[in-house]
Amino acid sequence: MAAATSTTAPVPPVPAARRASRIPRSPKVIIGGSLLLLFALLAVLGPVIAPHSPNWQASTSNSTPQPPSGRFLLGTDQFQHDILSQVLAGGRDTLLIAFLAGVIATTLSVLVGVTAGYIGGLTDELLSILANIFLALPGLLILIVVMRPLPPGDTNNPLIIGLVIGLTAWAWGARVLRAQTLALRNQDYVESARVIGERKPRIIVFEVLPNLLPILASSFIFTVIYAIGTYVSLSWLGVINPASDTWGTMLNSAQQSSAMLSNYWWWYVPPALCVALVGIALALLNFGIDEIINPRLRSTRSRHRGVRFTLGLTPVLRSGPAASGPERTGAAASGPAGRPAAVPLSAAEAEDGDTATAVAVAHRDSTAPGGSTAPGDSTTAASTIAAKGETL
Repeated sequence: MAAATSTTAPVPPVPAARRASRIPRSPKVIIGGSLLLLFALLAVLGPVIAPHSPNWQASTSNSTPQPPSGRFLLGTDQFQHDILSQVLAGGRDTLLIAFLAGVIATTLSVLVGVTAGYIGGLTDELLSILANIFLALPGLLILIVVMRPLPPGDTNNPLIIGLVIGLTAWAWGARVLRAQTLALRNQDYVESARVIGERKPRIIVFEVLPNLLPILASSFIFTVIYAIGTYVSLSWLGVINPASDTWGTMLNSAQQSSAMLSNYWWWYVPPALCVALVGIALALLNFGIDEIINPRLRSTRSRHRGVRFTLGLTPVLRSGPAASGPERTGAAASGPAGRPAAVPLSAAEAEDGDTATAVAVAHRDSTAPGGSTAPGDSTTAASTIAAKGETL
């Protein structure tokens, strides 16, 4: 008896334009990137568009903070400084220090983590011990101990502060990169480069590092978030020179003047809100990038046509005696020992990474003459849903 055969159209490759358009379609990336771009523009143009200089005083005789009004949109502090001008001018040093610390910490993480993971042996043990020591040390306490002896002129220098924070924030990223490098160093393409005589630095730079870019991006973003929180904490504790104009020093000034107890909310809410929004923007950006580069997260975003999963229902495609046209059901081919073969969905169902490709096993019921079902001829259908893998 001739078995029914079916032909499944090959899944067309995802166009480059559609693959590149995933990033703008992610709401997390759009919101996070827009917020971060806004604060970056404020950091560059804030001191220029500020109504007054940060040290400008509306009055030298009044020591009562003024609430927001038409003249001062965000009010004034106890010294009659315009809060709006201070907020616009305070983001430059904060973001500069955070991104500088992120670059330094990420560079050290690559040098230590990737080198330890690829070379191995005694080098791996020594570098791992060094990373563990920095992980065990309390970062904020070490920064306070290092920053206290510095002269006042250096405690408001963005380059020195960014360098010190970066030197204490690289250990976590180095551990993660080392673990991933251990998994990559025995891959076929790395072995091939080693066999043909490539030098270790070139293998690390051109073969290993490109596959670590997602982890590098995540490590950099979280280091920037850590640097912002650390710098604001140091400013709030008074370690940073209070004469510098930053969001942290604004919070320190409000705390010193008991603004919270006096209910002068316009003094401390704007700088605290700016710090929180920058952290949220970076976190959303990181989560959005993770959804794009992670196949497991990408395959769960079913927003276009395709298989829609409903609680309690399993999508099963049943086969017929023959297939006609580009129907989704198709015709099942007989497998070994009379078991039905898998029937994939059409190529449209496999479009992009946002829809899953459902593979169902057809349920075959052999009907005996007279309409009765012969015992033993029914094969229970087992459905399998597999996410469509894509090239990252």
